[in-house]
Amino acid sequence: MVQTARSTRGMVVAPHHLAAQAGLSVLREGGNAIEAMVAAAATIAVVYPHMNALGGDNFWLIGAGGQPPVGIDACGAAAGLARPELYRAQGHEAIPGRGPLAALTVAGAVSGWREALRLSLEWEGRLPLARLFEDAIHYARHGVPVTRTQAGNTQAKRGELEAVPGFADVFLPEGDAPPVGALFRQPKLAETLARLAEAGLDDFYRGDLARLMASELEAAGAPIRLADLEAHEARRVAPLAIQLADARVFNMPPPTQGLASLMILGIFERLDRPEPESFAYVHGLVEAAKRAFLVRDAHVTDPAHMTVDPNAFLTAAALAERARHIDPKRALPWPQPAAAGDTVWLGAVDGAGRAVSFIQSVYWEFGSGLVLPRSGVLWQNRGTSFALDAAHPNALAPGRKPFHTIQPAMALFADGRVMPYGTMGGEGQPQTQSMLYTRYALYGQGLQEAVSAPRWLLGRTWGADVTTLRLESRFPAALVTALGAAGHDVELTGPMDEVMGHAGALVRHADGTIEGASDPRSDGVAAGF
Repeated sequence: MVQTARSTRGMVVAPHHLAAQAGLSVLREGGNAIEAMVAAAATIAVVYPHMNALGGDNFWLIGAGGQPPVGIDACGAAAGLARPELYRAQGHEAIPGRGPLAALTVAGAVSGWREALRLSLEWEGRLPLARLFEDAIHYARHGVPVTRTQAGNTQAKRGELEAVPGFADVFLPEGDAPPVGALFRQPKLAETLARLAEAGLDDFYRGDLARLMASELEAAGAPIRLADLEAHEARRVAPLAIQLADARVFNMPPPTQGLASLMILGIFERLDRPEPESFAYVHGLVEAAKRAFLVRDAHVTDPAHMTVDPNAFLTAAALAERARHIDPKRALPWPQPAAAGDTVWLGAVDGAGRAVSFIQSVYWEFGSGLVLPRSGVLWQNRGTSFALDAAHPNALAPGRKPFHTIQPAMALFADGRVMPYGTMGGEGQPQTQSMLYTRYALYGQGLQEAVSAPRWLLGRTWGADVTTLRLESRFPAALVTALGAAGHDVELTGPMDEVMGHAGALVRHADGTIEGASDPRSDGVAAGF
């Protein structure tokens, strides 16, 4: 078992080691946790391009001094032209998953970097963008070795993506998926990053770069226009929170599924405390997830369109009522509708104890697949989570924010520990967060042990249409048999299956010690000094 990483002066964890090192280098130069995260976020958008991009969205939880964190919602809304009639007129009964018509929401990621850096100024952050983007620009211009996960996803998704404008030019150099270890270059993206470093991040929305991208999007057939980019701003928001026995846990409000993540923990705490890694432990968390997902699917959407307060589902009475209906021996019939996703989670803690939990996404692997020809920006397909039915809770409408699977988490423990944590993995994110938190906080597992431990996934992710309860093959055979006998539709996967997501966590203790853990399922590392 890999040991938990420890340091005292700062640490960054990311699912790609070069992104973690980019953030660590900023910390070493005296930068704060936000500046380190911007450097890591820009770098991972280059070195893990199938997972996230400048053309995606992100969300932040940022805390200082053990105080409740500030949330940043950098989610882009649907374009003004993105109406159901647009899709029905072209013969679509649903929004296409790939191609220009899937690129229907504004990319909020760069605005999230900008808003976070505004907050960084309050921490006396002063490093220039040129320094924060230094590694990202270098890897985009000079190349980065292709990872196994990029090579595998490029090959697996080639059939549905190679005809999308711009995709083959960037991701199929020389007409084929680049093999593991080949140098992968994105020179146009390098110039875009250099442009932003010189002109400022607002150029992405209201400058020459915005005008260029708007013309590229229109030429490709996407509904986004310059006015949509100009109208976008990231927002600071109050996170949702739940008080557990030993910690107060925070997550993002709608349009993310952060509510579901908190509900799982709150419901599970109200069950009889099971033995760790037992049938009752796995069954209890799976059944808690089902109850949370039923609430999420019925209510979570753009908060401006919600008719209920999400906090109403986090009261002690509401959680106890849902826990009361869980049968300790039998599974609730499933499946229910599920959501796919592709994402990166990163965390940072600096020497002053300031912490960041951060998540960035293009939704499916490679998002819409649309790569803008001159700016080199890959655009997300987050808007495919909208429905064309006006009666649907997540109905498509201009200016409306889409439902988001991604949500970073942070826990503040009563003894002074601060724990930013999270994962990629679409439907699996709330479930993996619950495993990570309970294994560490309730059962005393080491941080790396909790991240590396066998995981399960109820539902689907990575574009798969599977709704079984998948378990990694490292679970004991007797446990797998017991879950099947209780009515769970069990399916075994590999021992360290990437479908289970790329998780990570940091913990800063009251004495200043920092612990970090990265996921062996990823290409990441927890880098500290």
